[in-house]
Amino acid sequence: MTETVRVRFAPSPTGHLHLGGARTALFNQLYARHQGGKFILRIEDTDRSRSTEEFIVSILEGLRWLGLDWDEGPFRQTDRFDIYRGYVERLLETGRAYHCYCSAEELEERRKLALAEGRPPKYDGRCRALKSPPSGIAPSVRFKMPQSGQTRINDLIKGEVVFDNAQLDDLIIMRSDGTPTYNFVVVVDDVDMDITHVIRGDDHLNNTPKQAHIYNALGHETPMFAHLPMILGPDKARLSKRHGAEPVLAYRDMGFLPDALVNYLARLGWSHGDQEVFSRPELIEHFALPAVGKSPAVFNPEKLLWLNSEYMRKAGPERLTGLVMPFLQPVGPDGAEGQTLEGVETAWLTRAVSTLIERCRTLKELSSALGYYISEDIAVEPEARKKFLTAKTLPYLKEIREALSGLEDFGKDGIEGVFMETAKRHGAKLGDIAQPVRVAVTGRTVSPGIFDVLEIIGKRKTLMRLESAIDSI
Repeated sequence: MTETVRVRFAPSPTGHLHLGGARTALFNQLYARHQGGKFILRIEDTDRSRSTEEFIVSILEGLRWLGLDWDEGPFRQTDRFDIYRGYVERLLETGRAYHCYCSAEELEERRKLALAEGRPPKYDGRCRALKSPPSGIAPSVRFKMPQSGQTRINDLIKGEVVFDNAQLDDLIIMRSDGTPTYNFVVVVDDVDMDITHVIRGDDHLNNTPKQAHIYNALGHETPMFAHLPMILGPDKARLSKRHGAEPVLAYRDMGFLPDALVNYLARLGWSHGDQEVFSRPELIEHFALPAVGKSPAVFNPEKLLWLNSEYMRKAGPERLTGLVMPFLQPVGPDGAEGQTLEGVETAWLTRAVSTLIERCRTLKELSSALGYYISEDIAVEPEARKKFLTAKTLPYLKEIREALSGLEDFGKDGIEGVFMETAKRHGAKLGDIAQPVRVAVTGRTVSPGIFDVLEIIGKRKTLMRLESAIDSI
């Protein structure tokens, strides 16, 4: 076995890349980078009935978006069938595998009988020493498992795990149609690719003793195993869509930053002191398998949102402006069809973004909040209209509109002066004047400072929206 650390991520393209798979890929990449090793990507697409090109593209796109770059691959198992057949022949020649002529119907009947009699429904081994194979039947190939003793796996996370060999089945490694099976091709790939460490979810733990015996039968040192605890929902059930978990690319479409999601995934089951926010170099520097917890990690959507907001603040207005642009086209943030950013200056948009950074947790929230800046028309929230656009506030709105229309320099200082004079003239609090204007101009009861907002929205749209509010009262 090579002395260089070589790890692999081997997704099955029967679905999109989800959080659990992304975390497994991340931990493999971090371990490889920390150890100065290699990270190999392998596509386990032998399940032809469920694997699709669409899912392969989606998985690769998800990994690239997260920045989980690989060193070798992607290798596809469907391109390696001749290699698998060669290894099957080797096992047959050495007596570590044998042909099985049992039909699927016969196997099912025996399984039902074993269950009815309270026995484990494992293969009974009747073809193990078959002297006269029947003619006219295409056989499958089974691997000879040891029938006594124990298999001990020194897991880098779980510690020593012991399996009773009497419970192991003589598993099929090649079907009667010539297609290889999962547990066999995984081992062959690991042997061929000199994999030194297998870091994967602990739902694969029960496959480990079977695979360990195949490694040995092929004359290859068993790699080191590290089985990652599952990710659970807040209710401690296995993480699923009902907990708010989505495919990785859905988080991109919801406006999460890849660095934030990577940081969050790294902290799902791994820790380094009390530190919560990590740069990528820090993750590589500190990542170690002994620091991965043995207990399942719990997915917390609110913590992910908090972490994403931290990364948005760190990104700054200029970078966020570029990142939010795709969320603003071709449909405007207020939902108006056909709304585009044509004619919008980047510098102006950056000013608008700078007022909202502290208020938004995702790029999608940011794009929505930018609506009243960018859109020509706005929709006023019904409750806000009912409470603040009334006969009582009408005089304020009219005076503010009149005074603002006379401003030559529509800047923050001039706008503030208009509000202060109006409040003084009416003996009113500044908030009594500002809130109706805020609702009239933004359609909402909450916004950044009203003087900044009006300056950025500009004189024309401000006056137009005030006039529309006045007419509606």
